[in-house]
Amino acid sequence: MISSNEYGSHSWELLVTVDHQHEEVQKEFLLRVTGDLHIGGVMLKLVEQIKISQDWSDYALWWEQKKCWLLKTHWTLDKCGVQADAKLFFTTQHKMLRLRLPNMKTVRLKVSFSSMVFRAVSDICKILNIRRSEELSLLKQSEDTLKKKKKKDKNSKEPATEDILNLCNSPVSSGLSGSPGLYSKTMTPVYDPMSGTPASSTITWFSDSPLTEQNCSVLASSHPSCSPETLAEMYQPRSLADKAKLNAGWLDSSRSLMEQGILEDDQLLLRFKYYTFFDLNPKYDAVRINQIYEQARWAILLEEIDCTEEEMLIFAALQAYHVSKLSLSSEAQDFTCESEVDEVEAALSNLEVTLEGGNTNNILEDITDIPKLADNLRLVRPRKLSLKTIKPYWFVFKDTSVSYFKNKESTQGEPIEKLNLKGCEVVPDVNVAAKKFGIKLLIPVADGMNEVYLRCENENQYARWMAACVLASKGKTMADSSYHPEVHKILSFLKMKNWTMSPQAVSDPESIDMKPECFVSPRYTKKYKSKQLAARILEAHQNVSQMTLVEAKLRFIQAWQSLPEFGLSYYIVRFKGSKKDDVLGVSYNRLIRIDMATGDPITTWRFSNMKQWNVNWEIRQVAIEFDQNVFIAFTCLSADCKIIHEYIGGYIFLSTRSKDQNETLDEDLFHKLTGGQE
Repeated sequence: MISSNEYGSHSWELLVTVDHQHEEVQKEFLLRVTGDLHIGGVMLKLVEQIKISQDWSDYALWWEQKKCWLLKTHWTLDKCGVQADAKLFFTTQHKMLRLRLPNMKTVRLKVSFSSMVFRAVSDICKILNIRRSEELSLLKQSEDTLKKKKKKDKNSKEPATEDILNLCNSPVSSGLSGSPGLYSKTMTPVYDPMSGTPASSTITWFSDSPLTEQNCSVLASSHPSCSPETLAEMYQPRSLADKAKLNAGWLDSSRSLMEQGILEDDQLLLRFKYYTFFDLNPKYDAVRINQIYEQARWAILLEEIDCTEEEMLIFAALQAYHVSKLSLSSEAQDFTCESEVDEVEAALSNLEVTLEGGNTNNILEDITDIPKLADNLRLVRPRKLSLKTIKPYWFVFKDTSVSYFKNKESTQGEPIEKLNLKGCEVVPDVNVAAKKFGIKLLIPVADGMNEVYLRCENENQYARWMAACVLASKGKTMADSSYHPEVHKILSFLKMKNWTMSPQAVSDPESIDMKPECFVSPRYTKKYKSKQLAARILEAHQNVSQMTLVEAKLRFIQAWQSLPEFGLSYYIVRFKGSKKDDVLGVSYNRLIRIDMATGDPITTWRFSNMKQWNVNWEIRQVAIEFDQNVFIAFTCLSADCKIIHEYIGGYIFLSTRSKDQNETLDEDLFHKLTGGQE
């Protein structure tokens, strides 16, 4: 029986379970509390009752039924809604987590399970010395991937022991944020811009971090590829629906790991989620460049992104006989020891790459009118019931439109047709060996996409027109500073594809101690014999053999960015008013509605034309309004609609970045754009 005084005080008993390692001490405690007692007071009472002398500063209360942390210590139990039936856990906020990096290496480190994922990823990147953490996030592996792995494990006779890099002594493990000395602009370890290894004079800056010189080498260096058998056993998407499954597991950046059911020592994937790699600089970004390169490499090997046979051989040449060879050779490590400082700086300025195409100063000076292109091209229009019609015309490209005339003399009159390329899809249709230089344009019209092909005569003409089309699709003209870098990028990619048979280079493919099957996707290992593959890769290697290690990685990334499907994350959706499912592709600047059966784009919507977007959380429907009274709404079937909502907001947030920001992020703005109001 409770006395009348105790009854009148409105006190009640609260059960709290304490997560500690002392076996001789009980773990469950009953506290007598009142509704006006604040959370800090509850923790104080609890620690006094436990009577264990230890540092409790990293501990906080976790409410199991509500799946939430009680972190506002000044709030009362009444304000939090905690009553006598609540089950509270007093546990550490920082716990061990296994992270699989893009290079397939697993690191084990302590991470905050109470911070929002956005902040947790920022702390992880500080430990790993990866700048621009906002481009990355955490991904939970899809069930299909895990099922395939379990099946493989059953078939294997000996259990494979995974090599885990243990970083448990990181600054974050003690409940502190990452050491600013590792991350600030002036104190970030400087890397050799040729080989990607830390410059000897800055190795001491790693002293306060678990990221020692050896560990840094593991993260910043590429290692020999896996065996063809291992590659064949890994999950490979066969369709757009399979590709959609890969993007279903992104964690919510506005909630903590614990709130999303992640437990201590679980394994998650750390991946580049947003494909806008801002301010890539070999001097500071050796780890970041290598991890982007590895993510690109695995996406190509596992056919998560489509590429032609010609492109696959270029990727194989860059990674197989170049990156792998240079990474294994000691010469690459000592490459710049005898170099003068000014040569290193010169190499660095040549290697510096940004999303816009690098240093664009003084490229276009004092432009008073918008440039235009005029040339003879061939127009190809696919016909549904007949063969393609191919006719030569005189084309004029001005602003963001292409007009074509019967001949050059007719340009004073009205054009046969004027094509507005703003918002269109531009797809390369190139085979360098066959001298085919085509540009496929998918132009939005009322009932879908109008398909037009332009055929160019040579590489230079193709590069100029392709660059103009790419910029026009984004609403930019040739007066934009990114036009000439875009032309240069296209020409350099074509140059890599343009190789000729050299008897010396391929006389003895067997002398190269590498398996060519490790560097191409399984589709091509089935198509060609090992000797044939080795010979063809060595042919392609002639055009990239003079590159340094970091340049080869940057070229690989640049070639990956040139693929038509680059940067597209797929989701299965049902549009409002539609009776069938479609695929929605989310990119850094647009949304694409894709026919699920054929894979053809149906409509494209640019973020630049977007007025507003919101989510109806009751029916889980995303609604978006664009210019010219265009409204779309859809429900997501392959993932939570919050993931797509966050993708759109995240890309808009990343578009606000500038180099003047000194790498500080407006975290509140990110959550406003991505959090939603559930």
